[in-house]
Amino acid sequence: MDDAIRVRAATSEDWAGIWRALEPVLRAGESYTYPADITESDARAMWTTGARVLVAVDRGGAVLGTARYLPNHPGAGAHVANASFVVAPEAGGQGVGRALAHAVLDAARADGYRAMQFNAVVETNERAVRLWTSLGFTVLATVPAAFEHPRHGLVGLHIMHRTL
Repeated sequence: MDDAIRVRAATSEDWAGIWRALEPVLRAGESYTYPADITESDARAMWTTGARVLVAVDRGGAVLGTARYLPNHPGAGAHVANASFVVAPEAGGQGVGRALAHAVLDAARADGYRAMQFNAVVETNERAVRLWTSLGFTVLATVPAAFEHPRHGLVGLHIMHRTL
């Protein structure tokens, strides 16, 4: 991990920086199934409710990206984590996603999760697919034409998994 990137637990004071990273990604509609016109308050509830939220920050404390993890399912499925990641568009290609990924995997393992599952990795999000496979995730299945991509039309959603 780049020494200039630090990953830590998010605080309520981080929301403005999280939203600056999250909003353009959600508005683009290329990697998440959330509505592109989601309000900031709905996005905040979606990103933070029931989840542990982390931020990647630079030396000055500016948010470069964020991640959240929580049980994939309640009850008997609560030992499998689910996670979401966003890197601010201007911070792409700087190792932020990888730093967040390592931090989330380590934290989820420490919290007692036994595996992590992603339910909806857009197959055209090649950067994410490359990152997850490099970290030991496998594509269990691809749901065909499950995501309406604004540029590519209907594309598949990968279900990806790895043990912790």
